[in-house]
Parts: sequence; C-alpha cells; structure tokens
Amino acid sequence: MKQVSVDIGGTFTDCFLVWDNIQLETKALTTHHNLALGFMEALEQACMELGKDIRTVLSQLDSVRYATTLGTNALIERKGPKIGLLTTAGYESQVPLSRGRGYGDGLTPEEQSDLPAAKRPEPIVPINMIAGVRERIDYKGDIVLPLDENHLREQIRLLVDRGAQAFVVGLMNSVNNPVHERRVEEILLEEYPTHMLGAMPVILSHQVAERKGEYVRITSSILDAYLHDQMYHALSSLEMTLKEYGYNKPMLVVHNIGGMAQLNSTHALQTIHSGPTAGINAAEHLSEEFEVGHLIAMDMGGTSCDIGIVVGGGIRFYDFNPVIDRWLVSVPMLHLGIIGAGGGSIARYDKTLNHIEVGPSSAGSEPGPACFDQGGIDPTVTDADLILGYLDPDYYAEGHINLNKRRSEFVIENEICDELDENLDVIDVALQIKKKVDTNMAHAIFKELGVKGYDPKNFTLLAYGGNGPLHCCGIAKVLDIDKILIPPFSSIFSAVGAGIMDQVNIHEKSVFMNIYDSNTRKLLEDYDNFNSIVKELEKEGKDELLRQGIPQDVIHHRLELDMRYGNQLTQTSVISPVNRLNSMSDVMELVKAFSVNYGERFGEGSQQPEAGIRINTIRVLSYVELEKVSFKKAADYPEAAPKPVSKRECYFVDVDGPVTTLVYRSDSISPGATIEGPALIESPRTTYLIEPGWKMVMGEQGSAWILNTHKKKSLKKVRKEAVQK
Repeated sequence: MKQVSVDIGGTFTDCFLVWDNIQLETKALTTHHNLALGFMEALEQACMELGKDIRTVLSQLDSVRYATTLGTNALIERKGPKIGLLTTAGYESQVPLSRGRGYGDGLTPEEQSDLPAAKRPEPIVPINMIAGVRERIDYKGDIVLPLDENHLREQIRLLVDRGAQAFVVGLMNSVNNPVHERRVEEILLEEYPTHMLGAMPVILSHQVAERKGEYVRITSSILDAYLHDQMYHALSSLEMTLKEYGYNKPMLVVHNIGGMAQLNSTHALQTIHSGPTAGINAAEHLSEEFEVGHLIAMDMGGTSCDIGIVVGGGIRFYDFNPVIDRWLVSVPMLHLGIIGAGGGSIARYDKTLNHIEVGPSSAGSEPGPACFDQGGIDPTVTDADLILGYLDPDYYAEGHINLNKRRSEFVIENEICDELDENLDVIDVALQIKKKVDTNMAHAIFKELGVKGYDPKNFTLLAYGGNGPLHCCGIAKVLDIDKILIPPFSSIFSAVGAGIMDQVNIHEKSVFMNIYDSNTRKLLEDYDNFNSIVKELEKEGKDELLRQGIPQDVIHHRLELDMRYGNQLTQTSVISPVNRLNSMSDVMELVKAFSVNYGERFGEGSQQPEAGIRINTIRVLSYVELEKVSFKKAADYPEAAPKPVSKRECYFVDVDGPVTTLVYRSDSISPGATIEGPALIESPRTTYLIEPGWKMVMGEQGSAWILNTHKKKSLKKVRKEAVQK
C-alpha cells in the first residue's frame, strides 16, 4: 500500500505517508492564502525522510486523501459569490424569516438566553436577490401548477442583471418530485450557456439535501453555492499541482459524514469539519484493534478542540440538523463538539467577570503564539505551556520552530498581569491559563456525554492532536477519568484517519412511517413501500460509485434508520439488522435493535413503545472497503527502565512551587516501559505531559496508556474493563 493522507488545520498541515511497511508523519504550517503550498511542503518533508524524490513518490501512489477547513474559512471571512435564489412564488420570504427564530442559531448558550438582544447574521442572499417562480408541487409529489417557463426566464434575467454569480434553485416539495428543479436548471443553461457567463454554478436543493424541511434544505443549498467556487478552484488547483508532479489518479476528499469520495462527487458542504471527522473514523478503527470499549475522542490542535464519542458496534452519532456558522442545515454530519481551545487560543483578562478567559479567538499559524516570534502580540495557551516548563524552546517541532520564552513572559505580563488587581506573577497567570483551558474542555466533554445519557467515568479519554497529550491529565482530572490512551501518530491522528476511510456515498429520504402504531396497536405490514425506498436509495448510491469507476462486485450497502418513540424530539440512528423487511420477525428484530440502542443511551427502562415507534429517515450508505493502515495491537511487555535525557523545573496546578521533572525522548522508550509522573515525553511533533499522580505505560508506534496512580489497577485490568464496557 502506498498512500498519502493530509489534514489541513487552522495552524498546522498534517501529512501521513504510507510506503509499503514504512509510515511517516510530518507537519508544516498552514498556508491560508494557498493551501497547496503547505500541503506540498509537508509532503516534501515526508519524501525527504523516505529518501525519494517527490515526483517518484507521487507517480507511484495508490491514492491521495485530503481533508480541509477551506469551506469553514470562507464562511468566516464571508468570501463568496453573489447568489441568486429561485424559489416557489409566494415563499420568497421563507429564508429571510428563517422560521422566525434563525437569529438564535449559532449563538452561544449565554447569547441565546437573551434572544431579543441577539444580532441577526448578515444574510448570504439579500432579499433583492430572491425571485419567485410560478409552479407548485404538493406533498405527494403531484404537480398542482405547471412551471411557467416564460415567467421563469424573466426572473432569471432579473437576478443576472442584479449581479448573480451563482444560482440556487429551491422549490417546494422538490424532494418528492424534482422535475421542476431540473427543468429550471435546463432553462438557466439555455438562457446563459457557459460561453456567456462562464462556469456559473447552479445548485439544485434536492441534490444537496434529500430530506423534507424547505427552510433548512434551501439554506443548505445556499451555503453549498456560497462555498462552491472557492472550494472547487482551490481543490482543482491542488489536483492540477499533483498531476504536474506525476500523480494521475483522482484525488479523494474526506466528507463530514465519515467517508470520502472523488472531487467530482463532492459538494462543498460535505467538506465542513472533514478533518475532525477523519479523527473520529481513526478512533473507531483504534477502538476495534486495541479492543477498547467506550472512547472520548479529543483532538486538541492549535486552533480548536474537537470532541467525538465512540461506543463501538458501528453506532455513530449524527447531527441531523447541524448549525454551520449561523445557519441551520439539513445535511447529516458526524456529531462533533467544537470549542475554541487550542495551543493558539488567546488568553485575556475579563474586567467584567474579574477572571482570566481563554479562547475562542486564536492566533492561528499567522502570526501564531507570541513565542513563535512571528509578530504575535497576544498571550496564548502555548505561551503559558512554555513558561510552565512543559515545552523545550529548542526542540519544538523537532527544532524547526524556535520558541522565544522571553516574548511569552512579556505578553503575559503586559496583557494580563498589569490588568489584574491581584499581585500575580507570570507563573501564577500561566497556571490559571492552563487550569482554565483544561476546565473549559472538560466541561465541554461532560456536556457532550451528558446529553447522550453517558457517564464520563465509563469512558477512556483518547487524546490526540498537537496539544492533546499535553493537556490530557488536567482534563481527565476534572472529569474524574482515570484512563487515558494516547494513540499511535497522535499529533497527526486525523490525517491517519483519512488514510483508513472507505469510499462512501450516502443517500436518504424523509418518511413518516409507523413501525408500531400506538392507536391501532399494529406493527408495520406494508413491507413493499419500505423495501422500494431502500432499493431506490441503494441504486442511487451504486450508480454514483459506478460513475467513479468502482467495480460493481465490491460495492456494499448499509441501512440506517432515524427512529423515535411517538412524537419525541429525540431521534436515534439505528443500524438496521436487515436491509429488507419481509416478515413480522424482521420488524421485531428492528424494534429490538432500536430498544437496545435507546436503553444503552438513556438507561434501561426508559423505552416507551406504548407511545408508538416511528421512522423519520431512511438512509443508505453505499461504500467500498479500502485497504486500511493497521494499528498493531499493543501487547504486554516486560518492564524496561527508560533513561531521561534531561530534567527541568515545571509548575503544576494545585502544586506549590517548581517540581523537578525528568524529560524523556519517545523514540528511546521501549514498549512496556513505565514512567511515573511528573515527567515529560518529547517526540518530534508533540509532548506527553505526565502530571503528578499519574503514570505512563508505553505502547507501540508512540501509543501510550496514562493511568491515575491513585487507582491501583494494572494495564491488563484496565483493558479488560474497557472491553467489557
């Protein structure tokens, strides 16, 4: 296997190169003005370590997998085309009204508590760029009013005259019958062929979101059109760059649903948060290979901390109506809790609350933390970690980035110490910064688990990203978690996740289907309707993969159903035990799977079948299983005595004064070695901080278990308990 997978974050671009039995990890600073530059720099580092020319490597690769934050950045910066929206006449105000509550979407809980004072987001499509189309299709998909094509042509010309650079077509009930949306696209291309206006994207809402809900479906399509131009040109230019260096295969782009597809089968909205999604995918794979049960996937990078939950059994948690920026959409995504807590998160003194706050603003990679000496003037978490002794100024990023400790001390003293009424020095403030960022992340994790009915004590904390192993002990302490797992290649774990993804397409349909009707007390008997919907969705997924050149005999399908009891708001995604319903026993198997899943999440006995059982969405995942990188399972090794390379004074929360802390290099620690905290384990791209009261047991490929020494449990017992849970 020869492949490259890349994850572009807000601060670093991570690269993972697999060349037969050789696995290499590299990092480069993210080049926001041209993401291809950071990509190629990270890849070139890997090629140099491999001892091969970059052209030789690219010409022999099986695949290049790519995860990016490009779409997220474009939304934040509001750099997109002027969009014209064509919708059913009479519904032109649907998007501006945003269901009467859209101004609350995307706000913090504190801001949502005072909605009258909330600020509406600047509209992506202003009212004068919305035009009504005379047509009507009812909820069954029947045509009530035929499309008035002459009027449509007038509306198109109106929007073009007003400066439209992209079109969104969002008509009522088009998911039930898309014939009018397709005809609108044909007329648009007739009126303005590509040789007149250039490659002006036309986005049809039924192709972006296949579920009912007109407002969120149209909003999803607007965001897709807004991001399309920048995403398409940036990724296309990267693909062209790869071809210039000898890579002639299609580039694979990671999707936020947990799979990937070729660039020509990717729409812009699917790239939002694709990097963290790859990390969740890697965590699922690790859970199986390491035989660990419940995991909290915590990816702490330079800009943010992404939180996911892995419970095994193929169960995934989706956001069915996620909020992107300030907009509610109906494209399902793997659920992520994202908070502004990373190494570059900016610390400040809040005069109103009289305490130190951290994040969500970040120094990013340009200019970066003050200690990077690139012009940064704000104190950050990395500056605090440097002052507390956790980072080696001469070995950060394997010495490629020299850290200026005096600069960190200056900005913390100038920006925070001088503002505080208390007489605190830079060490005290740095400790408060560390405690605050650890507490913020712990509270976010507790919330993510709590709303899903889980107790953090039953989970293992999986800490990765450039800063995950540095802050994991402090976070676990707040959560009362006594087991931490550092995965192999932890600093680039999301990039590794892109390397073990399958090629996936997802198609879904909104339904209103009672599996058990509480009024008639009868189970579903109309198997043909259910099976026909599944068959059609499977066909759509298969056709999409065939178009990408995938042989038919390697295409598989998985059926997922969004189910709920009666009129509950809570929906649960259930993997169906059968792909077709052919008998009453099949229906009962489905009911049992839903009941077990619901009981595990919300407690046995919380099931309410007497309220009725309903399917809201039928979803088919069509996928191709690709060769995956293996995390070799860590075995029990005899204890070996590692030798420290140095020692330095470090400071810890709730510990008075400096503590002499031994420093080790990860490549000199053999698997099975045990190191008691406090200790620092340095690798070329991250640092493991073993705080007082914890110990580390080293595994293979840089993996490690970090255990609370107050809980006298062996590593074997910890693994056994994790599997049982």
